[in-house]
Amino acid sequence: MQIISDIPLLREQRREWQAGAKVIAFVPTMGNLHQGHLNLVREAKKHADIIVVSIFVNPMQFGPDEDLDAYPRTLQDDAKLLEDLGVSVLFVPKVSDIYARGLEQQTFVEVPGISYMICGASRPGHFRGVATIVCKLLNMVQPNLAFFGEKDFQQLQVIKAMVADLSMNLQVIGVTTTRESDGLAMSSRNQYLNPQQRATAPFLYAQLIDIADAIEQGRRDFSVLVAKCKAELVEQGFSPDYIEIRNAYSLLPPGHEDTSLVILAAAFMGKTRLIDNIQIQL
Repeated sequence: MQIISDIPLLREQRREWQAGAKVIAFVPTMGNLHQGHLNLVREAKKHADIIVVSIFVNPMQFGPDEDLDAYPRTLQDDAKLLEDLGVSVLFVPKVSDIYARGLEQQTFVEVPGISYMICGASRPGHFRGVATIVCKLLNMVQPNLAFFGEKDFQQLQVIKAMVADLSMNLQVIGVTTTRESDGLAMSSRNQYLNPQQRATAPFLYAQLIDIADAIEQGRRDFSVLVAKCKAELVEQGFSPDYIEIRNAYSLLPPGHEDTSLVILAAAFMGKTRLIDNIQIQL
């Protein structure tokens, strides 16, 4: 596995792959890898000859009170995991190269509408940061395929919209959320939970299952289901950010005829913000 930090060197390597008609898959990450990330790589390997993984903790997507400085950085361990999986290139760009003129002067990409709702309403500017860095990385790597986890469901929809709107020549593939044995969605932030919080955290997913079951049994009183869920989360020590039932494609509130739904949730357990979702096909 090559470890490349230099953008021109990555592009030179990309030209060699292109000359050899290789299919290139890309998995962008912020590092501190867990099995969810590794499953993205495993899925990518089913579809491509060359696997590129990036590790870049993107300052543009962190709010002023969020955990940029505290975000765990474990490059040496991450590199070993990726090498063992047969990754071709680990791309580790520098902040000074990605944002050469500084964040305040950086040209940005923003997907209107979908970026401002749900998670975007709680974290203003977050999806601008996500769309900008993903756009830049896609321009650098120029993959045929890019893989993203469905745990960050709204992020996945933002990226799909950006790729379509900007006429990018690649396919974006969502990969099913990887969960712990007790149902908790795998996340780098789970390590912030103390033992008691970690034992309680799977209750969030259990609540989403309860809502999904109720909807599949014919319930359409969504506001009642959401209110009950929030109350039960509070009883367990969560501070709910949002619980939303939306159209799975537009992320708008569903109409009576909508059959593809997604239940999206974010809740704090202590200082740790957990997100999760369940998709429903009626």
